[in-house]
Amino acid sequence: MYVARLMRAAPDCAFTAAADVYLTNADRGREFAGTGAKSFQDFRKLLELKEVDAVLVATPDHWHATAAVLACQAGKDVYVEKPTSLTIREGRMIVDAARRHKRIVQVGTQHRSAPHFRRIGEMIRGGEIGKVNFVRVWNYSNQTPDGIGKKPVQEPPAGLDWDMYLGPAPKVPFNPNRFLGTFRYFQDYSGGYITDYGNHRLDTMQQIMGVSAPRVVSASGGKFVIDHDGDVPDFLSVTYEYDGFIATYEGSNLNGHGMGGRTPGHRYYNSRGDWDQPNGIAFYGTDGTIFAERIGWEVFPEPETPRRKPARPVKRFWENVEEPTRAHAANFVECVRSRQAPNADIEIGHRSTSVALLGNIALSTGLKLRWDAQKEDFHGAPEASQLLSREPRKPWDLIRL
Repeated sequence: MYVARLMRAAPDCAFTAAADVYLTNADRGREFAGTGAKSFQDFRKLLELKEVDAVLVATPDHWHATAAVLACQAGKDVYVEKPTSLTIREGRMIVDAARRHKRIVQVGTQHRSAPHFRRIGEMIRGGEIGKVNFVRVWNYSNQTPDGIGKKPVQEPPAGLDWDMYLGPAPKVPFNPNRFLGTFRYFQDYSGGYITDYGNHRLDTMQQIMGVSAPRVVSASGGKFVIDHDGDVPDFLSVTYEYDGFIATYEGSNLNGHGMGGRTPGHRYYNSRGDWDQPNGIAFYGTDGTIFAERIGWEVFPEPETPRRKPARPVKRFWENVEEPTRAHAANFVECVRSRQAPNADIEIGHRSTSVALLGNIALSTGLKLRWDAQKEDFHGAPEASQLLSREPRKPWDLIRL
């Protein structure tokens, strides 16, 4: 609803229908849309409406690809939330459908509509902080000791089509923890922290460094402390090897500090205490370091030493900026009209989601994996290749490879 409200604020944009497998939310969506709007429990009925030009897909992650592909086939433009898909091959299916049906597809990685990230990219590619050989990406949150807790299996609430909610995922009894708000703690529906918060920052790392895929991926992590119903790692560390630099990702639900050090008067995204920086991206250059986040960025000069002076002076700098989701939603609406490629075109979004999914595959296999970005497959690792797709549950196998 957050993105929907911002999208509706764009000039001459209105919502005319809503769909949700939970009728309570479908009704709320219809009320939000306003007089004359329609609501459905099955989104495929919504896609039949000729008056609908575009759709906003904000389902749980395991439904993103199916909803987006069917929308493209129905002649609708699509704003699909990140991650684009639960598997890499599903993501490629969205790209193919968008191109085949000539659809505008924007991914909800709103950092792509933030001017300060473009400015940072120009600085780094221009050598303003020297040579960058290491980038650190992190998301920290303290959810100890029991995370989302444990809840018993029970009957689904009235008005919920639980079988359709599960859709292509395995059939299991209803549990509230597998439903609204906490579904991302289950591998059946999500890739966990790295495909949620991490997807944004891995996307920005690739944007700023001018790359689209790593060559080599390895990972460590697991469930170490938190005792709850979820099955995704409570700590995950991934190392990505790109041409010319290394990037790491840290996703922790065991500690909320992240990066230490704060500048007085500077706002930090989702900060809770006096010193924490729970989310961010750090670019380490030979002459300086840039810390960047959704609502601000900082530049730190590399100190001189008796044996070394920086090749060029770097000035200490910090700036807070506007949160970019409003601009991202407006960009989509404008591109529906202009037919120009959006800021986070589906190919970009798919590549960035793939980086996060590669981290999960590396953790699952315990292997150091070599990635062929052109073929979208691994070199000599059939056990990893099997994890590039999944077998959807019938009758919800609505799109096929």
